[in-house]
Amino acid sequence: MNSNELLQRHVLEELDWEPSIDASKIGVTVTDGIVTLTGHVPIYVERSIAERVAKRVHGVRRLLNEIVVDQPSKHRRSDDELAAAAAHAIAWHAHVPPARVTATANDGHLILEGTVDWRFQRAAAEHAVHDMHGVRSIDNRIRVDGGLANGEIKDSIESAFRRSAMLNSKNISVELEQHKVVLTGDVDSHTESDEAERVAWSARGVGEVENCLTITPWGSGPSEEWGY
Repeated sequence: MNSNELLQRHVLEELDWEPSIDASKIGVTVTDGIVTLTGHVPIYVERSIAERVAKRVHGVRRLLNEIVVDQPSKHRRSDDELAAAAAHAIAWHAHVPPARVTATANDGHLILEGTVDWRFQRAAAEHAVHDMHGVRSIDNRIRVDGGLANGEIKDSIESAFRRSAMLNSKNISVELEQHKVVLTGDVDSHTESDEAERVAWSARGVGEVENCLTITPWGSGPSEEWGY
């Protein structure tokens, strides 16, 4: 069994280990550590869970999610119903500033728009509608603009990296282009890459994060110490 086949097996086993999704409906292919997920799921949240589960497997260098949301009739909603429900859910979420975010729907595809100060507010709006019946995809166009200068944003992110137990020994460079953060350097796993991105997004005023970190897993591939 070569490294791609071993990684494919590990991803399939991890998907099967996750109780909130039906792994039998999901296919996995691997080429040079790049994992592609295919198949069909009945609700949007299962597509997101499958992606999150696959990313936590050691050896995954990049992930492409090509899973299709194929809703049964019991989960479908009209666009008017979906947009109204989304607006209601967003309005009731405590982390979303009032009257700053709007939601529209087109054939089950939700579009969120508006401007907020922090990334967690942008994420909160998406989280409010993420698990709703009828959602086939979410296009989050909400802008983040906290009014800080680039130098202030850069300093705050680098300080947060130094405080992090996971990232303080990593060689990560932070550059700012307007309010876009660009991360470069080397980390060992998707978990560390995701953590660096999360930290960058946590800074006030960050409007975009471009994660250019290189994932170089320790060792030559998926570990064989588990007896595979």
